[in-house]
Amino acid sequence: MSQLVTIYGGSGFVGRYIARRMAQLGWRVRVAVRRPNEAIFVKTYGVVGQVEPILCNIRDDASVAQAMAGADAVVNCVGILAQDGKNTFDAVQAQGAGRVARAAQQAGITNFVQISAIGSDASSDSDYARTKAEGEAAVLAAVPTASILRPSIIFGPEDAFFNRFAGMTRLSPAIPLVGADTKFQPVYVEDVARAAELVLTGQAEAGTYELGGPDVSSFRDLMAQMLQVVRRSRLILPLPFWLGAFMGWASELVQALSLGLVPAQITRDQVKNLRADNVVSGDTKGFADLGITPVSLEAVLPEYLWRFRPSGQYEAIKESAKNLR
Repeated sequence: MSQLVTIYGGSGFVGRYIARRMAQLGWRVRVAVRRPNEAIFVKTYGVVGQVEPILCNIRDDASVAQAMAGADAVVNCVGILAQDGKNTFDAVQAQGAGRVARAAQQAGITNFVQISAIGSDASSDSDYARTKAEGEAAVLAAVPTASILRPSIIFGPEDAFFNRFAGMTRLSPAIPLVGADTKFQPVYVEDVARAAELVLTGQAEAGTYELGGPDVSSFRDLMAQMLQVVRRSRLILPLPFWLGAFMGWASELVQALSLGLVPAQITRDQVKNLRADNVVSGDTKGFADLGITPVSLEAVLPEYLWRFRPSGQYEAIKESAKNLR
């Protein structure tokens, strides 16, 4: 019988790519998610019965253990960018990661991959960065052979970064940026999934890997590149951190008063994160150690942001027609 991997958060942005890769290798894939009915699409990644979404609450011991029953390997992709009700940073990224790792320990599973993030820091003022680090520590305490993958900002067709700002260009004459000079090292989602695959299949050594793309750019430069791809001219408006913190407070207040119906556009914790560069430190392993040449942003961005152009898929045709006049 083929090997089985349980992927917590396997229908999310990164998880679905890992799930698809493992299915293509012939593994059985169990996708543990809060809403399996919304993850039915993962079944198409393999033959009938090969990839199955199941219900799992990462805040519950029994639920986590049940999702792992019979697995040969485990991947934890669960993470949040903003807190929502009981899904706090502590509950999901610190306690949740530890719960998954302890269940793996009890099941005798040593093949474990934790998806973390560059900037994870136990002493950080940011709850996001702090709980990412606490989650890493909890995983390694329970499963010392686990691998930690720390990507920079991840891009790809389903990303919540470039898609969000590209969407703003349809209505707004300006793009307000908190931390315009903060540097990022965008990494392609397929490269992150490939890194997980190599570790899971034993083609790469276990360890901690910082994953950054081939280019380092400021937030401002990334938005300029995005605007070029979507063929729109918009004002990039840098905002000071103090104003960003106030906007975060106001946005969180609106979310609370609306009982979550109006999600926060920016949070105070996100502003704290933007104070620090999001690039590889060079102190840990990286893509070179995995034998992966990371894909550049410019090679992929046009493939999925074309729909935000004024004429969508016909924009290139219109541009060519103008040259014929």
